[in-house]
Amino acid sequence: MCNLYSMTASVDAMRQLFGPFKGDRANLLAFPEIYPGQKAPVLHREESELTYSLMTWGFPGPQAAKGRPVTNVRNLTSPFWRSALNNPERRCLVPVTRFCEWSQAPDPATGRKVKHWFGTGEAKGGEDPLFAFAGIWRPGGEENYMAFLTCAPNRIVGEVHPKAMPVMLAPRDHDRWLEGGFEDVEALAQPYPDTDMIQIS
Repeated sequence: MCNLYSMTASVDAMRQLFGPFKGDRANLLAFPEIYPGQKAPVLHREESELTYSLMTWGFPGPQAAKGRPVTNVRNLTSPFWRSALNNPERRCLVPVTRFCEWSQAPDPATGRKVKHWFGTGEAKGGEDPLFAFAGIWRPGGEENYMAFLTCAPNRIVGEVHPKAMPVMLAPRDHDRWLEGGFEDVEALAQPYPDTDMIQIS
């Protein structure tokens, strides 16, 4: 389960990957380490226009879980997620430059688990390539909340974390994720190709 990622891309990189969006600005804050409960950049459709905003990572959980925030979506048929997944207006793109999976065993020298970072390529000009997680969001009074889908890991992630990895979207699938039916959600919830990503560290 991914509980740490980064989003350090520039405005130009976001425009190149996602196209124009509302909320555009000359500069965006860098988010070198995003943890659950923190605000993070999200792109969602608002009156048919792609819109940039900050949302809190983690849906308020069900009463059965004592309201503990839920950050990752694995069971697509769960009633807790089904209404959001069925509604294209509640789907979003979560911009990412790299994500972390922790080692299964602690480092013998420190006794702590080790961070392993993954992305879609080597940094160029000091900037990691930008990509997107398949996300969903919900309004919540004074703030909005987001989470993103996970799936079985591919080989490169599975060697570190054999249970799951985030659902990463190829650029050609952005519109399909934001506009398609539930059958598209199921089709896109697949491991990202090993050949299109790397382990950074």
